[in-house]
Amino acid sequence: MPYIPHTPEDVTNMLAAIGVNHIDDLFDEIPQQLRCGKLESIPSGLTELEITKLMRHRAHQDHPMINFVGAGAYEHHIPAAVWELATRGEFYSAYTPYQAEASQGTLQLLYEFQTMMANLTALSASNASLYDGASALAEAILMAVRLTKTKAKQILLLSTVHPMYRRVVQTIVKNQGITLIDIPYHRQLGTVSIDDLSQYPLTEVAALVIPQPNFFGRLEEVDALTDWAHAHDLFVIAQVNPLSLALLSPPGKWGQQGADIACGEGQPLGIPLSSGGPYFGFLTCKKDYIRQMPGRLVGRTVDLEGKTGYTLTLQAREQHIRRSKATSNICTNQGLMVVAATIHLALLGATGIQQIASTCHANLTTLIDKLTQIPGVSSVFEGPFFHETVLRLNKPVKQVLQGLAAQNILGGYNLTESYPELGESLLVCTTEMRTLADIESYAGKLQMIMD
Repeated sequence: MPYIPHTPEDVTNMLAAIGVNHIDDLFDEIPQQLRCGKLESIPSGLTELEITKLMRHRAHQDHPMINFVGAGAYEHHIPAAVWELATRGEFYSAYTPYQAEASQGTLQLLYEFQTMMANLTALSASNASLYDGASALAEAILMAVRLTKTKAKQILLLSTVHPMYRRVVQTIVKNQGITLIDIPYHRQLGTVSIDDLSQYPLTEVAALVIPQPNFFGRLEEVDALTDWAHAHDLFVIAQVNPLSLALLSPPGKWGQQGADIACGEGQPLGIPLSSGGPYFGFLTCKKDYIRQMPGRLVGRTVDLEGKTGYTLTLQAREQHIRRSKATSNICTNQGLMVVAATIHLALLGATGIQQIASTCHANLTTLIDKLTQIPGVSSVFEGPFFHETVLRLNKPVKQVLQGLAAQNILGGYNLTESYPELGESLLVCTTEMRTLADIESYAGKLQMIMD
């Protein structure tokens, strides 16, 4: 609610009804030394007029900038209808259906989302949904470990997986006895080859994680890697950008048998950057593995009158109550984000998504051509890419980015901390939001900084 409705008299009456003299008495079990005392640094309350002026002033301080940063969070055009519909009361306040069958509209939408994601990844089933892309990868790994018959608890994790994802996964799986084996990438190509994998003993390995495109924007040899993993009885986990699947081969068609599990971040599908979130994770898999899928799964059926109905299915009661018996303790999903993504996908359709992905890639090709003509700027890797790539500078990346920011340009993601072996390197990204004028402006201002 937008305000606190209780008057001092209301509070006094409620305390009297429960036999308490003061609100502080409700917290008397907390030791005095642990209490923070009065919040003396908090200013007194403002009037509605004053707070409105203050927030408008702060909003004006947040200047929009021309964005060439990707690294897992992408600025795409979102049709106005997406959030106009997603924030209707029917969706906005009912996206977690605990009395599921009473929420037929929400369940139908979630079913449609699952159908779209299953089609996009070319796998049999999808959940709806997970917290974000990083936790979705962790859940996919836990799922693969549960599925392995040998009880193996090692995972081959390519070092070209998003570094933040790798840290999140490590945090989630380390106390469950699961070991992540970091597979290095080829310094010239920015990808991993089968030769890089052959040196590792596989007796205790459950799965291979393959990013596509990888964190550098490069395209891994997914067919060869998938077939290699299956030849060694490993599960294949695909960690993908869903937008890229409009152009690239979907995980379900990798190699001869396809990936077993696919996961990723759904933010490119109608979710704004919003200063860091919220986002949502998706996870799809082959039909044989559906009973180990975490989260909720919506099924379609018919009622006694033959009418179509939707229900939560293949989800144990333990998921919510007896958590120690559940396949996953993740009950929180980002259902409202899934609502927006479903509307977004429905509005764009297959042709629209393909056009956006093609434009993203074409814009990056133009950007690379212009930036690599600047003395001191060069491409780091050879080979195919999607809509981001790595550039090497002959000046400190941090200083260059600061110079660009001063001229209203977010120039990219600094790789010197996550991948110090690449030297002064920068990950740059383009989406359909970038115009030729934006690209030329970036190139012109970067050249002035590099001179």
